[in-house]
Amino acid sequence: MDLYYHIRSAPCQPVAFLLKHMGLEVNHKVTSIYDPTDLEALKKVNPQHTIPTLVDNGHVVYESYAILIYLAEKYGLDDSLYPKDHAKRSVVHQRLFFDSGSFQRSSLEALNLHLGKKPIPDENLAKIKRAVEVVEMYLTGSPYVAGQSLTIADFSIFVSVCSLDLINYDLTPYPNVMRWFSTMGTHIPDLETMRTQGRVDLEALLASMSK
Repeated sequence: MDLYYHIRSAPCQPVAFLLKHMGLEVNHKVTSIYDPTDLEALKKVNPQHTIPTLVDNGHVVYESYAILIYLAEKYGLDDSLYPKDHAKRSVVHQRLFFDSGSFQRSSLEALNLHLGKKPIPDENLAKIKRAVEVVEMYLTGSPYVAGQSLTIADFSIFVSVCSLDLINYDLTPYPNVMRWFSTMGTHIPDLETMRTQGRVDLEALLASMSK
């Protein structure tokens, strides 16, 4: 498999983390959409020219959540990461849509502002607070965001919480989130190395764009 991605990209990170968790080997094609050469190569496989893009034996999948589903369905040892049971799967979908519809955007906006040494508007912080409260609710009585088992939804929401961790957002009022965040670290080999590289690369990108 080829993975067109960049670790600084928040949509790429859940895929990179899931691949590590599953122990799947891929050919990592580090791709910057701001580099004309990289962009032309990406356009040949993805007409939307977005990352992440996965090419598996000629089959192309793009959009982060679609890739998570594809990997779990095709390569999961069982259906725990993406349950076949319709009720359980609907919960996973809801968590994914919650993240894509609100949490990921607000957390990433805050991170970009923070790394760019700009103030985070109160409106943004209010959205983040509401999102974290929702995740705390998900984790009340459940070890993972979609229930009793680790699913692809955990990897997606984990990246949004990672963004908050990088801006030193105070998570102590949310003990369930803190417990889960620590647990997720045990599921992803080389996590801190990848997170550090992602932060460094994102800081460098934002610095270059501000010149």
